[in-house]
Amino acid sequence: MSGPYLMAAIDQFGDAGQVRLREQPPPKPGRGEIVVRVEAASVNPIDTRRRAGYGRRLFSLMGAARMPLVLGNDFAGTVCAVGRDVTTLREGDTVFGAKPPSSQGTHATHVVVDARLALRQPLGLTAGQLAALPYNFLTVTRALAGAGITREAIAGRPVLLHGASGGLGLIALRLLQGMGARVTAVAGGANRQACLQAGAASVVDRHAVPLHALPREYAATLNFANWEDDATLLRLHAPGSLGHATTVHPLLGQLDQRGLLRGLAASWLMRRSVTTHLPGGARYAWTVFRPDEAALASLAEWAPLLNLPMTLATYPLDKAAQAHRHVEQHQAGRAILLPHLTT
Repeated sequence: MSGPYLMAAIDQFGDAGQVRLREQPPPKPGRGEIVVRVEAASVNPIDTRRRAGYGRRLFSLMGAARMPLVLGNDFAGTVCAVGRDVTTLREGDTVFGAKPPSSQGTHATHVVVDARLALRQPLGLTAGQLAALPYNFLTVTRALAGAGITREAIAGRPVLLHGASGGLGLIALRLLQGMGARVTAVAGGANRQACLQAGAASVVDRHAVPLHALPREYAATLNFANWEDDATLLRLHAPGSLGHATTVHPLLGQLDQRGLLRGLAASWLMRRSVTTHLPGGARYAWTVFRPDEAALASLAEWAPLLNLPMTLATYPLDKAAQAHRHVEQHQAGRAILLPHLTT
């Protein structure tokens, strides 16, 4: 394992200008861990929000907000060191995967990860393409499970997907298409073709058609766009629907504003008021990212098949602040850091 060992880190919460390149100590794997020389790591919206302080109360309780804070969950790279009891990987293996929220994330030249959360890279995809997948794939699969969506339950039935043209939405479209669902995608008009290419049966322009004007016919709904639309989406369920999941719920924000106990109480009340709009028996879930070994294993099978209409905007590690601005300004393409270009 050779250096230099660098990381894009912040010393305090704030704007993108807080992200600076600095040296990191040579990483050492513990039991069951590996060190990965990072070839590519994605910058997701959660990274820019965490940088600004979002979720700091909960992440502090998890030990995931210590300064200097290195953000990032996704990675693709090469194993350069192996800890005790790791038998599935060895030095030189090319891998990709996801790391749980921590203070030592993947926006670095080297990262220590649980070997169980690293997969061998499949053929036919670049490190940048692979690094764009795990966080979103894992979040989407948790959302589908939370809404009660399985292949058997949803085949041939209508699903409404709000926020269909983002990183989560495009993966959800491909997975739902594979399950045989008939998906109506809600997105900006300029993203219509991308949604159709990813598997949508039809696309609703969110700028032209209000959600409340849509028919009340859906077996499930997913919200990857705006918490304020949750109640409206629930009113579009048909009797006997499966359920709804949202990734844009107010839980972390409420904890930040009110503290742990008051924040949990406020979140419970908000959740309770919204679920009154669901038909009896339907499920309702607030989805949070959490790496899962089984879900990652399914990603290894899905990755070559996703074929998403996705462009990459790449940045060296010393331009990580620019990558954050790229995400915040909703510029075209997935922001991907290529740390090895900085070394």
